[in-house]
Amino acid sequence: MGKYKAHYIWLDGQQPTAKMRGKTRILNIGEEPPVWGFDGSSTEQAVGEASDCVLKPVFTCPDPVRGGENKLVLCEVFNTDMTPHSSNTRAALRAVAEKTAGEDAWFGIEQEYTFFEGARPLGWPENGFPAPQGGYYCGVGADEVYGREIVEDHMDACMEAGLNICGVNAEVMPAQWEFQIGPIGALAVSDELWVARWLLYRIAEEYGVSATLHPKPVLGDWNGAGAHTNFSTQSMRDGYDPIIAACEALSTRPDEHIANYGAKIELRLTGDHETCSYKEFKYGVSDRGASIRIPWQVALDKKGYIEDRRPNANCDPYLVTRMILETVCGV
Repeated sequence: MGKYKAHYIWLDGQQPTAKMRGKTRILNIGEEPPVWGFDGSSTEQAVGEASDCVLKPVFTCPDPVRGGENKLVLCEVFNTDMTPHSSNTRAALRAVAEKTAGEDAWFGIEQEYTFFEGARPLGWPENGFPAPQGGYYCGVGADEVYGREIVEDHMDACMEAGLNICGVNAEVMPAQWEFQIGPIGALAVSDELWVARWLLYRIAEEYGVSATLHPKPVLGDWNGAGAHTNFSTQSMRDGYDPIIAACEALSTRPDEHIANYGAKIELRLTGDHETCSYKEFKYGVSDRGASIRIPWQVALDKKGYIEDRRPNANCDPYLVTRMILETVCGV
């Protein structure tokens, strides 16, 4: 009987931003990845005298790095009594997604990130800075675009894994890029975003480059990195009044959303560089300086979706999608 490699992936207990962990198990071809365990005392999820934590597979896809019959296995973390671990943010989203299933909510997340080579962004001069922002966004040419070969490999890998990746582009700061996942449900978009992040880190390894989700990787007059989150319910896709109602609902608890949208968010949401200050909330049509943007086409068609521009690149999508569902759908 043939064998395959199942690479288990989970989120650790580091605060304020969890890191991804992974280890490989050899299984018989045709065998589903079973529940497994790991040393939680090495991942900030347990103490040494009671170190065992449980990995429960929740999303499996082909492994495009190893190829063949091999798989990537995203897991939730449980305690040994099979209650969700305190670091398991997916469990709370599961409950909210079930309660709001009748809304048929869709999400699309735009994941920005920055390539680094050592201590500086990829392609930046060893001393000083590159030319000011202006020509890098969706640019072309070796003088303005750095890391395209990694981006292409990552995009292909996401497609081979069967993820719902729907696009990539170079971003405003040199060495900064974006890929988009969706539109799909809250659990699906969050699971796939985590797997796509893992693939990004893993493929960048091959080039000796790291990818960071830091929201403000370079201080000064440079754009930060976000994870703009597009959202709709069936009623929003059918009419405009529910879109305005969603924006108004989001205006009722902005501080709670900011607190769950990623560490160091105040470095990015300054009111400059296409952001609204984290201290205020506003929405508007075609306004990239707003907290919530209503795309111009949506305003024209009188139906569609909204874009929450506040989440950081380093956000936990399980938290972001749960917060939006709770607020807009009144859970």
